Amino acid sequence: MRRRSLLALLGLAAMTRPAAAQGNAPMGPQPRLPMEPLAIVTRDGRRHEFQVEMAVSPEQQRIGLMFRPSVKPDEGMLFDWGVPRESSMWMQNTITSLDMVFIREDGRIHRIAERTVPLSLATIDSRGPVRATLELAAGTAERLNLRPGDKVEQRIFGP
Repeated sequence: MRRRSLLALLGLAAMTRPAAAQGNAPMGPQPRLPMEPLAIVTRDGRRHEFQVEMAVSPEQQRIGLMFRPSVKPDEGMLFDWGVPRESSMWMQNTITSLDMVFIREDGRIHRIAERTVPLSLATIDSRGPVRATLELAAGTAERLNLRPGDKVEQRIFGP
């Protein structure tokens, strides 16, 4: 009887382990994704060039920049949703603060969430349909004076 109870408890414990312990959550950063050029043109005509990793598959998007210790000032990650939709992000397992730039289908910046909180489970929403979300090093939006309405140039937004 004791042995059966112990086996039942062990089985229950295995079923209730956190997702990370079950292998469903990433345990480290994903390899660098293919890089592409991206530029942001501010309302005063200044052009800021970046090289961004392209997160296009659901698995790439699920992992994103998790576990990365930093993001270079001229790099980032572009999450291409394929079609306009509400974008909800979070910072679980993301150990560096980021600026999140939500971009409409026409390439215009819709919203910017600055200096997100590392490891937070709070959702960061686009507050409207967007084609893509761009993650940059925290402070980039302030440093470059980025604002909603600024134009993002990248192949997914057309010519």
